[in-house]
Amino acid sequence: MEKIKILIINPNSDEAMTRAIQENAARYAGERLFVHTLSTPGASPFVATYRDHALAVPGMVQLYRENEDQYDAVIVACHADPNLDLMKEIAEKPVVGISEASMKMATMLGHSFSVVAPGERGIPNKWALIDKYGLRRFAASVRPALGEGDDALIEAGRRAVEEDGAEVLVLGCAGFAGLDKKMQATLGVPVLDGVICALITAEGLVRAGLSISKKLRYKK
Repeated sequence: MEKIKILIINPNSDEAMTRAIQENAARYAGERLFVHTLSTPGASPFVATYRDHALAVPGMVQLYRENEDQYDAVIVACHADPNLDLMKEIAEKPVVGISEASMKMATMLGHSFSVVAPGERGIPNKWALIDKYGLRRFAASVRPALGEGDDALIEAGRRAVEEDGAEVLVLGCAGFAGLDKKMQATLGVPVLDGVICALITAEGLVRAGLSISKKLRYKK
């Protein structure tokens, strides 16, 4: 098989975050995969609200339509999984959201997981996604980072492990790229970066010749 090509769509318009996602993905991909990350034209600089989800729709669809013939799979690189169902509906190739991939993978690595969120604003949204994916019984907590920088995120993870009983931590933002190994070494539990989890999933689906079912839910 030729080198697998994966398009990573950053649903916001922040070029700095897009570069961080690309660097993180490229480190994992090495020489095995070709990965390319694009910002979404016309989107908000940060996806925090459902309005932000809506603003990203035209640009995300545009990016897919312009690039679908060049790539084997698509990743939606925002831990809110904005417009993921829409992308699965319009695509003929595998489409993977980083939230769905990381939280489902977490259930295979320990009895329970916690999501480390960027702040309190995202707590109900994370729980809504946990429920959507049928993972409530595996979820120990959603812990927001109360402050800035890596130390705040590590402290949120520590509290999830020590106080909530989490055995696995999920990083709740694509912008936390590269923090997983640092937290894992500090806290002694598996820490999952959503972009890496999505790459693992997308690569496996492509190599196995699997894609989105078009039987009913995602039928065009």
